[in-house]
Amino acid sequence: MNLQPLRRRIAAAASAAVTLAALSACGATADDATTAGTSLAAATVSSIEATHADADDGEYDAADATTITLTDSATAVDGEGAAVDGDVVTITAAGTYVISGTLTDGQLVVDSAGEGKVELVLDGVDITSATTSPVVIAQADEAVVILADGANNTLADAAASAADDEEEDAPTATLFSLADLTIAGTGSLTVDGASNDAIASKDGLVILSGSIDVTAVDDGIRGKDYLVVEDGEITVSAGGDGLKADNESTETSSGATKELGWFQLDGGTVTIAAGSDGVDTVGALNVADGTLTVTSSLEGLEGKQITIAGGTVEVTASEDGLNATTTKTDTEDADDADSAAGAQQQGPGGGGEAVQDGVLLTISGGEVHVDAGADGLDTNGNATLTGGTVVVDSAARGGGDGSIDANGEVVVSGGTLIAVGGLSTAPTTTSPQGWIAATLSTTAEAGQEVSVLDANGTVVASYAATRSTSAVVASSGDITTGESYNLEVDGTDAGTVTAGEFTGGGPGGGGGGGFDRGRP
Repeated sequence: MNLQPLRRRIAAAASAAVTLAALSACGATADDATTAGTSLAAATVSSIEATHADADDGEYDAADATTITLTDSATAVDGEGAAVDGDVVTITAAGTYVISGTLTDGQLVVDSAGEGKVELVLDGVDITSATTSPVVIAQADEAVVILADGANNTLADAAASAADDEEEDAPTATLFSLADLTIAGTGSLTVDGASNDAIASKDGLVILSGSIDVTAVDDGIRGKDYLVVEDGEITVSAGGDGLKADNESTETSSGATKELGWFQLDGGTVTIAAGSDGVDTVGALNVADGTLTVTSSLEGLEGKQITIAGGTVEVTASEDGLNATTTKTDTEDADDADSAAGAQQQGPGGGGEAVQDGVLLTISGGEVHVDAGADGLDTNGNATLTGGTVVVDSAARGGGDGSIDANGEVVVSGGTLIAVGGLSTAPTTTSPQGWIAATLSTTAEAGQEVSVLDANGTVVASYAATRSTSAVVASSGDITTGESYNLEVDGTDAGTVTAGEFTGGGPGGGGGGGFDRGRP
């Protein structure tokens, strides 16, 4: 059976045909993915149950709501809990507020000290502020922004509104909350963050639904404690990170301590163009379902523990595609690391550098396609592949960049993998599923087909390279450890490899002849 070509939503990228024959799993369990002396603990996937939000947060009773009609110098309030001072509307109590109308230079503030949710139903709202954030949730037990059915809503600020960003708890986003924030509903929200971030909560942020389109000079959408997307259609264009969760603290609940700064995608469609990272977390970065597309970024996905269990992930990055790490490396440090590491080799079993505690890259399901200018899959810890389909196309530009770069071990016990580009970390020789890793005797140029054939001449894996390619790593249920496979570039012989043994490169830094060493 052939794997259909993965969809490419990036207009500038060349279409690449991917063929992986007979995608049967080898039957090994995740428990088998443990090698001597190294425990490959699975990352914990969080969910909405671990957040402040409720699944029905998008529901409200309009009959009991306070109505606010926004008009320059003439805003009207019908009901309790809200007051108007010029073009500033302040909500001081929990309850439901249905808001419509326009403020060309105004603000909506929530300052509710009591218990209970503050529900802001945006039903055709257009608020712009030239001096501060147009919507600020300064105090609330919990806040819910509901996008009314069929309503188009717009929030925008100006560059001048960043003047007080250095003050503690100063609003740093167009839609800014100091409380836990949920966004729900079936309407739309457009946010233009000209001063800093577009949407930010200094606690947790959950997006249940809605059509959300944000532009920001810095980060697009930020939930400091956590950021969860359950559903919806989200488009982000950011000068900084696209999506972000950056609380480095921990919290204790029911006697258990857990790290904050995590991200979860459970459904919906998220499309990101970022000047820095597509998704950046301090803690776990989990994709359980949905579609996540990073059309441009410096690094695609970056977090301490990256877990992809389902859905579709497509990443384009000028540097690393998926980067599991506890450190943030600036350009100068990265260049130094390349220079120091470039001459090292890494073969089966890891790259020889220190393994960072708790760092793990796990792919157990879904479809993953990475197009990277540096390392495709990069982990400062271990990496495990137990399921799913993974295609990596990385640069062969030298300096240690490769399709797979692991400080620890790469263990494959299921799924399908093909990675092309520069020299890489090979899977461990004890991986339950068969794999091949080799340098090509003939470099494949952009558009040429790199193929792996068994002794009968049957293609078991192939990929049309989008750039110059010097090496290939492949694994599937059709590859048998110990058997010989031929490599071809556009039908021309490019070497022979034995499954489970690395072919090519120099002396290994990780327990065998191996691939070129990339930076952490």
